[in-house]
Amino acid sequence: MRKRKASVSFRKEKHFQPAQVLAISFIVAILAGTLLLLLPVSTTSGHISFVDALFTSTSAVCVTGLIVQDTPTYFSLTGQVIILILLQLGGLGIMTFSTMILLAAGRRVAITERILVQEGYQPGFAWDIRSLIKNIFLFTFSIEFLGFLLLLVRFKQDLPWPRALYSSLFHAVSAFCNAGFSVNSNSLMSYRGDIIVNCTIIFLIVLGGLGFLVIREMAGFISRLSRGAKIQVSLHSKLVLSTSAVLIGVSFFIFLGLEWNHSLKMFSLKEKILASLFQVITPRTAGFNTLNLTSLGPASILLLLLLMFIGASPGSTGGGVKTSTFGVVLAFLRSRIAARESVHLFYRTIPQENVVKAFTIISLSLSLIFISSFIVLFNQPGILMRDVFFEVVSAFGTVGLSLGVTPQLSGLSKIFIVITMYAGRVGPLTLLYAFSRRKALGKFEYVEEKLMIG
Repeated sequence: MRKRKASVSFRKEKHFQPAQVLAISFIVAILAGTLLLLLPVSTTSGHISFVDALFTSTSAVCVTGLIVQDTPTYFSLTGQVIILILLQLGGLGIMTFSTMILLAAGRRVAITERILVQEGYQPGFAWDIRSLIKNIFLFTFSIEFLGFLLLLVRFKQDLPWPRALYSSLFHAVSAFCNAGFSVNSNSLMSYRGDIIVNCTIIFLIVLGGLGFLVIREMAGFISRLSRGAKIQVSLHSKLVLSTSAVLIGVSFFIFLGLEWNHSLKMFSLKEKILASLFQVITPRTAGFNTLNLTSLGPASILLLLLLMFIGASPGSTGGGVKTSTFGVVLAFLRSRIAARESVHLFYRTIPQENVVKAFTIISLSLSLIFISSFIVLFNQPGILMRDVFFEVVSAFGTVGLSLGVTPQLSGLSKIFIVITMYAGRVGPLTLLYAFSRRKALGKFEYVEEKLMIG
């Protein structure tokens, strides 16, 4: 009898679809968060509409940061704590938390959870699942605790101790998870020129957006360097680090030049540098702001749109099409310009499968953004196209930045922004795998015929 049960269990696990499990787990978490936020104790008024609760829950679980209600004034302390738990849950991943709970309870972890956690953080590495989960949580909570202490040093100067402790914890978790939620109505605009707050938030955003694999390799790199041992860095880490550095560095100087005599005109040199650096890092899916975005020029808005679309890196707490996807596309174009058939990066050849996957992600993402923007514009033609595209790209990249139109959205528009946030966090390619046909009906090809392209 036991053998039969084991056989049935094995067959169930053998035919699982990890993409479906991941997609459904986020839906369950979003709905659970919605129900919690609907409780009278979650808001200061004791009431919130279902759509607003769904929007806020989705924004938290998908670590986006877009809000239809002011977090510190509309939600009670209980509601804010619920939001904090949801964004921590969404930042690390629902399957990661569920696996940790099963391990802590001494339960067996199914192959579905094992593969989802493995692929989400370190694909291709034969890690013991218990060791992997331990390292993920140890790394996460260590970084968040460090950020909490650094922020506390500054916030205790302005706030009473209980409020300073809470604000430091909330912002540390929100920044590392690249969520962008804040317990300040003006986000971090009051700390525009504060070096401690700016550098701490930037530190948390960057580490949260690099991904566990890259951080682990960086730690190993430093350890081996101190011992004088041979240093090896994977192609993935090289691509992520180089792409992130170029995006931040180039964008900083462009933004500083564009806004020097515009939105930054009345600021000191220190504030100009800090505000420019902060504002080109936060679109990498973080969502905090130290500037009034409506004061930015059109070119700066376009730059932020590009940064939000690219987003963070694979295996991180951020969204977007990811830095590695953007890097592979650029490498492909460079290879075509050089008349090379294969794609090369750092003296390595990129598999054709990765190139196709990168272009598929870009195509699906642009299609989703266009459809969502079209529906919102059709439903609310009075909103500027620029503002709608910024809102939709921010939702897709799970960024949370807005030009101020979020509270103006109708119920239908909010629903489509919710769908966009969900698709951006889970990933358009993952959703395609989750809901597409599992196997082709047959293996065959038609007669080949060329087309005129371009």
